[in-house]
Amino acid sequence: MTEPRGTLTIRTMAMPADTNAAGDIFGGWVMSQMDIAGAVAAVEHIGGRVATVAVEAMSFIAPVQVGDVLCVYTWIERIGTTSIKVGMEAWTKSRATPDRTKVTTGHFIYVALTDDGQKRVIGETATA
Repeated sequence: MTEPRGTLTIRTMAMPADTNAAGDIFGGWVMSQMDIAGAVAAVEHIGGRVATVAVEAMSFIAPVQVGDVLCVYTWIERIGTTSIKVGMEAWTKSRATPDRTKVTTGHFIYVALTDDGQKRVIGETATA
């Protein structure tokens, strides 16, 4: 089994309300969990407010089932003048087995914002 890359940033359980007609968890739900995790990583790294500006890449590898625990691991790929790129992997841990499965990878870009929502240079105070 391959180990996840990065730091465990969030864990949550997939619930029945998040399924499609086939009973699998919606890809959009997984994407939203990854967006939350990426924002957490960005805020912790640069401090202050951020907003998602792009999903540069995302690959769905395996389905997520109801009851699976979704774990999102993140790492910082690049820091620009006003933006930060966060890489991430989502893994599941099934109720039925102790095994983990990589289900999704992605690269999200966030822009640093001031407290009033204006773009800011990373390293400057968020209240600027």
